[in-house]
Amino acid sequence: MPQLSVAAVARKLGIAPATLRTWDRRYGIGPAHHAPGKHRRYSADDVARLELMRDALLHGATPAAAASYALNTPLPIPDAAETTLQTRRGDRSEPPLPDAGWHARGLARAATALDADAVRRLLDESITAVGAQATWDLAVRPVLVAIAQRWADTGTGIEIEHLLSNCVTGVFSALAAATPTTTSRPVLLAGMAGDQHQLPLVVLSATLAQRGVTCRSLGPDLPADALVAAIRRTAPAALLLWSQLSDTADPDLLTSLPRTRPGFRIFIGGPGWAGVPTGPRIVWLSALQEATDAITAVASAPAPPRPVP
Repeated sequence: MPQLSVAAVARKLGIAPATLRTWDRRYGIGPAHHAPGKHRRYSADDVARLELMRDALLHGATPAAAASYALNTPLPIPDAAETTLQTRRGDRSEPPLPDAGWHARGLARAATALDADAVRRLLDESITAVGAQATWDLAVRPVLVAIAQRWADTGTGIEIEHLLSNCVTGVFSALAAATPTTTSRPVLLAGMAGDQHQLPLVVLSATLAQRGVTCRSLGPDLPADALVAAIRRTAPAALLLWSQLSDTADPDLLTSLPRTRPGFRIFIGGPGWAGVPTGPRIVWLSALQEATDAITAVASAPAPPRPVP
């Protein structure tokens, strides 16, 4: 494999050469085989770990946490081992991820091998290092998109998507359940009646839990009468309704929800709501970070005082 100079690696990663030297000196993120007095030369694995650290820093990790993540995250399987793995699974490689980082590629390889233990381990390591939101944006979402594109092009790979989705659901659900929350009024998350997509609600529950927001996820395909009962019972701070398909996006439901004191904000999410007319106070959240930020702001705001009888 070619060995890259400091200047070449700095150009590749978009950082200063002095930063590379600092990372090597302070955190041990540098050439694995650097001899004192010699110029630093970086292998492909060295560059992969630098990419992991850079991405973790861009998503808010401290330098020490980013370095720990980069040093301890398994890199993609070497070529020889990957050849054996492809033979064992029918000569099928992971979906192409030309613009994704090494963490997404490693997750894609583990999912394609149907190695659930490796998938869960990679998810846990990433969440520990950079949090649930960055793990979704940097690793899980790019792999799911690539798998969906492969299925659209070839009609194959649905078993990979099912395994990865199940692992993500398990890991993110456990995170949400184990994370203490501090807000007094809960947030309700639910899928529209007829919508079977659970994963977006699971991921959002985990990212909100890491912000201290108390969530009640009511799952997919929630009947309208059950939603109304949950609103009256909990008097939530906010409600998010997910719709993956336009057939399940019902704007009439939004105007028929009960009123509570204090009131609650209504958010909608999912591509099914695109182009559906809603009221001016209904906010469509189109990305995980946007949803997490908006709902956290509402849930964390002091509740207005109840009117005096």
